[in-house]
Amino acid sequence: MELIPSFNSYIEKSIIEHWDLDALTDYKGITLQYKDVARKIEKLHIMFENSGIEKGDKIAICGRNSACWAVAFLATLTYGAVAVPVQHEFTPEQVYNVVNHSEAKLLFVGDIVAKTIDVTKMPNLEGVIYIPDYSLVVSRTDKLTYAREHLNELFGKKYPKAFRSNHVHYYMNQDPEELALINYTSGTTGFSKGVMLPYRALWGNLDFTNKAMGPHIPKGSNTVSILPMAHMYGMACEFLFQFCHGCHIFFLTRLPSPAIIAQAFTDIKPAIIIAVPLVIEKIIRKSIFPKTQNNRMRLLMNMPVINKKVKQKVCEEVMEAFGGNMYEIVVGGAPFNQEIESFLKSIDFPITMAYGATECAPIITYTDYKDFVPTSCGRAVVHMEVKIDSKDPQNIPGEILARGTNVMLGYYKNEEATQQVLDQEGWYHTGDLGIMDADGYIFVKGRIKNMLLGANGQNIYPEEIEDKLNSMMLVVESLIIQKGDKLAALIYPDYDEAKSLGFSKEDLQHVMEQNMLELNQMIPSYSKVSAFKLQDEEFEKTPKKSIKRYLYKDVEI
Repeated sequence: MELIPSFNSYIEKSIIEHWDLDALTDYKGITLQYKDVARKIEKLHIMFENSGIEKGDKIAICGRNSACWAVAFLATLTYGAVAVPVQHEFTPEQVYNVVNHSEAKLLFVGDIVAKTIDVTKMPNLEGVIYIPDYSLVVSRTDKLTYAREHLNELFGKKYPKAFRSNHVHYYMNQDPEELALINYTSGTTGFSKGVMLPYRALWGNLDFTNKAMGPHIPKGSNTVSILPMAHMYGMACEFLFQFCHGCHIFFLTRLPSPAIIAQAFTDIKPAIIIAVPLVIEKIIRKSIFPKTQNNRMRLLMNMPVINKKVKQKVCEEVMEAFGGNMYEIVVGGAPFNQEIESFLKSIDFPITMAYGATECAPIITYTDYKDFVPTSCGRAVVHMEVKIDSKDPQNIPGEILARGTNVMLGYYKNEEATQQVLDQEGWYHTGDLGIMDADGYIFVKGRIKNMLLGANGQNIYPEEIEDKLNSMMLVVESLIIQKGDKLAALIYPDYDEAKSLGFSKEDLQHVMEQNMLELNQMIPSYSKVSAFKLQDEEFEKTPKKSIKRYLYKDVEI
């Protein structure tokens, strides 16, 4: 068994080493230096202590990404309490469910969440704290009221001269198996489970990112946080790793559109970009493809003598679209569109794909872009092992199983669900189907529960069909559903583009009919799509931008 260091020691060390550097910035808003973060953490610790919060108590945090959200999270962990990040997209009912189920004693809320929740639905809370200034929205104990009202006085009494880096001492006694946070999955099935992540799982992910990405990112580099921190992918890869590495993290505090994200990349020039595929795909389709997908460019790209120079030029242009300064882009959380991936690989753009699950905090597989194999999502990361539950893992898809330091303790107060996914030998059953090549690269085929059965018993992976359809003319996104023994496509078209071309609804139908003909020539006969329906609005998605499939399976075509 490997010796696992204290996770909180990395937070303490980073704060002390980077004391005078910029740490957290709300994009176009406030900036906190590492010393400011330390001071705010200390004040929250004083408030926790004087209000009777003990080690192991649960503290929930619900709001959009911000510097003050990050501080509340760090303060919870370094105090020895258990953090319960709650996704701000959750409905009020889902928030009540998470807060009550987790037995949280305190709830931090952002500006929007504060206006939508009814505190009477969370009877066991001792207080609700407003994230932007840590003021009390509700206090149900005299101790908490006193602690908040006298906070500056208590802080001044504890540090009469000044608060310095040598005063930074965090909770270090944690056993690696001790619970650090409970992350409630949004899931594509609608049912939320509380994933119990111990300190060792956080450390496993941090040690991996330090070794794999750390050497390529100079201390003090700018980075951008796009993904919600209440989701483990954003938490581990965009926040904890970068904070412990001494980066300056910029939070896009409002729900970012591709245009805002693209502008932020230009302004901030991040040293690494962690994203879901949708963000990268939209920027490429809107900013790059119009310049590269014309006949002149295609001709130049296919001329052997000059195509190297052209590709280099195109690559530089794509780099500029992402700020021009990053070592690589890591995508994960959902399948990557093959057309976009092929284009980026053809111009030698530094992109790679990672794979993970909340239950592994989250990383399972990754490789650096220099070793990336197209259509794969890398190999098992340090501290993890992966196998395929199949009699022929290289050719016949089977369930992807993962085991190691990053794996959760189980689902909070749900032993039955835990036993369904964690077996006796410690393997986590991901619910994903995949194959593994001779070099250990994993290729994900889709979710087991999404797999459809063809009329003659063939396995059909809807994600593979959707990927091809999403690259066709005027298609933004699609969903393949089964109707009896036939397949149908729900399509959300690019209405803006259709309008700019002067297309009527009827013209759009004709384009999609043509797309269907082309699609059915590209796929096996048993997975042909026999009907389609246009969606008026984008599909509903989880925070990591996976379509909530269960909402659409009964749609009439």
